[in-house]
Amino acid sequence: MTAPLKVGLAGLGTVGASVVRLIEGDRDALTARCGRAVEVVAACARDPKKDRGIDTSKLRWFDDPKKLAVDPGIDVFVELMGGDGDPAKAAVEAALRAKKSVVTANKALLAKHGLELAALAEENYVALNFEAAAAGAIPIVKTLREGLSGNTIARVYGILNGTCNYILTRMEQEKLSFADCLKDAQRLGYAEADPTFDVEGFDTAQKLSLLASLAFGTKADESAVYVEGISSISPADLEAAEELGYRIKLLGVAVRTEHGIEQRVHPTMVPKDSAIAQVMGVTNAVTVDVDGFAPLTLVGPGAGGAATAASVVADIGDIARGVRTHPFGRKTSDLSAAGKAPMQRHEGGYYIRLMAVDKPGTAATIATRLAEQQISMESIVQRHRGTKGGADAKSASGPVPVILITYATTEDAVRQAIDAVKRDKVISGEPQLIRIEKNR
Repeated sequence: MTAPLKVGLAGLGTVGASVVRLIEGDRDALTARCGRAVEVVAACARDPKKDRGIDTSKLRWFDDPKKLAVDPGIDVFVELMGGDGDPAKAAVEAALRAKKSVVTANKALLAKHGLELAALAEENYVALNFEAAAAGAIPIVKTLREGLSGNTIARVYGILNGTCNYILTRMEQEKLSFADCLKDAQRLGYAEADPTFDVEGFDTAQKLSLLASLAFGTKADESAVYVEGISSISPADLEAAEELGYRIKLLGVAVRTEHGIEQRVHPTMVPKDSAIAQVMGVTNAVTVDVDGFAPLTLVGPGAGGAATAASVVADIGDIARGVRTHPFGRKTSDLSAAGKAPMQRHEGGYYIRLMAVDKPGTAATIATRLAEQQISMESIVQRHRGTKGGADAKSASGPVPVILITYATTEDAVRQAIDAVKRDKVISGEPQLIRIEKNR
């Protein structure tokens, strides 16, 4: 009979404890699926005596994750400590050099050092699995790396941060401001005390860099991603989106263009009839546009102990079955440089909200500046003061909200037109610009 696969676990917080609980609770089913038993035999955590709701009496304890990583008594090293540097990086490197397969949920580590760690795994003929690093329980890594390995992918995009999706959902449904929703998200534990990493799009960017690598064969590089957050979104934008048949989501988008692979994170208007527009609250979703058939959308919990642990255990199960593939779907040496595609070349439709000065000639000036950049308008909506959407109107003599929806154009053209309008002094304040992501 095949010997059990012995697991060493570094990090025994919410996710780590859930991994132990899942392996212990589904022991027989996991053995049947994998063809061998899986056992957690050792762990490394700050406080071995802490009550985690699991039986840890049989585990061997280590103070140093690097020592656990190279321990001859384990076959697989599971890294759940987090962080893009040491001790996580040093421990993972040590495990790979000791020819032990690694499972990690650490998106920050992979976004920054994924290329060198993948090369180290290939050099030592071991696995580096990271399903839990992007979109929690959604099996998007396996889908891109293995399930769609014979298909050409045109675009992958998704809601990859539950905090932002929760905030936008509450803002839309309850007509609340961003600040009020953020405070509530912090109270409920959906947002950190310092929410910058989530709400300004950096968490999504790290996850997107991994998905882009798997989809398009680029080197995972978060610095190649254009990033905008959701802090500028107002109730007026959400109301306008509703009236125009859209919903606003923070999306991570990686798409193949004639200029290369474009990677971007920003608030996006998506058609309300699209699958991704229906995803509300803290739920995540990823849509893959594949040549030859309709878009494929996967939806599920993107965070939390049970959801993340499910993906970690699935990765451990692959190793138990003897499944090993290139971490990013192809040889590390074959991955191409990600290169930050200039947003000026991005092509698509745009939502533009301006606070237009109420005086003769303002509308004509705006129209002229757009026409100079060859921007065609799909619709123009002028709000009335004191009515729905009028929250931006300052007074009876103040500026008037004007909403423009463009047909496909370039980012550069839109920016140049807006800059010209600002120089003409026919608008007040900073214009709001939101990109529109159409169905294909």
